[in-house]
Amino acid sequence: MSPATPTIAAPATVPEPAPADTDPASAPGFDQLPLAPATLLNLRQLGYLRMTPIQAASLPLALAGHDLIAQAKTGSGKTAAFALSLLTRLNPRRFAVQALVLCPTRELADQVAQEIRRLARGADNIKVLTLCGGSTMRPQISSLEHGAHVVVGTPGRIMDHLQRASLDLAALNTLVLDEADRMLDMGFYDDIAFVAKACPQERQTLLFSATYPESIAGLSRQFLRQPQQVTLTEQHEAGKIRQLFFEVAPEQKLSAVALLLKHYRPVSTLAFCNTRQQCRDLLQVLRGEGFVALALHGELEQRERDQVLVQFANRSCSVLVATDVAARGLDIDQLEAVINVDVTPDTEVHVHRIGRTGRVDQAGWAFSLVSGHQMARVDNIEKALGHEIQWHSLSELRSASAKPLVPPMATLLILGGRKDKLRPGDVLGALTGEAGFSKEQIGKIKVTETATYVAVERGIAKEALRKLSAGTVKGKKVKVHLLRDQGN
Repeated sequence: MSPATPTIAAPATVPEPAPADTDPASAPGFDQLPLAPATLLNLRQLGYLRMTPIQAASLPLALAGHDLIAQAKTGSGKTAAFALSLLTRLNPRRFAVQALVLCPTRELADQVAQEIRRLARGADNIKVLTLCGGSTMRPQISSLEHGAHVVVGTPGRIMDHLQRASLDLAALNTLVLDEADRMLDMGFYDDIAFVAKACPQERQTLLFSATYPESIAGLSRQFLRQPQQVTLTEQHEAGKIRQLFFEVAPEQKLSAVALLLKHYRPVSTLAFCNTRQQCRDLLQVLRGEGFVALALHGELEQRERDQVLVQFANRSCSVLVATDVAARGLDIDQLEAVINVDVTPDTEVHVHRIGRTGRVDQAGWAFSLVSGHQMARVDNIEKALGHEIQWHSLSELRSASAKPLVPPMATLLILGGRKDKLRPGDVLGALTGEAGFSKEQIGKIKVTETATYVAVERGIAKEALRKLSAGTVKGKKVKVHLLRDQGN
């Protein structure tokens, strides 16, 4: 296969979405489901008007009480599919754990818990608790003593709580295994089995997985009862993700990433490396070129990992460099581009990598840098796609602007979180009230147990730091820091 060299269109931040094959307006609405009026009202307020394919296929089955195996790619709307089902089975007046969601990583667990809380706004005071490794046990045990309706966590930490008898599942009616294939890849089979055996036999089990290897089949045979199966193996929507392949000498790859970023200027890019060392090398090259870049790898402490993910998710960081293992469970909104610094030998992994861009109603770029010995891997990708791929040359790339690519936001860290009764509205109120900023200048606000991360427009970051430090949040003085862009 010899690369052709077609002309590249003028650089753009992100390609315009191509029209979908099916009109979204023809998708079924949530009002066709047996959901409470308050839930339907909340869905409309959240902008949930039409169901995604996985929601339309799985929700009627789950709401009817069936055990379920649902296979769909990341970003397909699966969280709402199982969240709406488990919420309909909750008794808000019974303060006991009635639903348990197992996730492969802490990051995914946090995202799932946040989405369940949003979807539960139409119900009476539903308490959702996250239990993951990387945090001390004592505050989690204390939170459990105060009660919760839904628990979201990682298998190992849930198992720890069960062994300590700090988590009681006697009232549980729904068990969800989210990204089950990833949990098995990470060696959690025994932990999942332990947790499932601790759940009441009379329960509903919902298993969601992007792939369906034999290990998933074995898991379902052991822990699901006559499950219904939903499989959505459609390719990424044509035109939503524009894939470009570049033949590059191995020694050119790191500088090629910088070239791509300067040419296309995506606001937010995830660059996949096959090794930790390549992550470190690429990070050094990008920072040397003036990019605001951070790395995600297995050597980071949990606190450092959390800060990296927050900065990338709130658009305070232009490029996140990661390995596949480090990026498991990562789900980022508004990701304009994915770069495969090396083509992975696993076609399925390639599909998952690029599927992190072009989400829902957005479009995105997927760039792959290919050395000569990796051509066979591209052949396999081409077969999986069912059409010829687009080859381009690095010589076609030009810097689109003399200005450096700078992320639009910066992140302020407030020392105080949920345990201090801080809420996003408190922080927004402090910034738009006494500090005098507009709400349009404030981005995502993420509150954790002990810290709060606030994205602000980069141009006001130092002034916002000064005013928050001099003022109060919820009537109290707080300590605030500006997170550095160039340090893990």
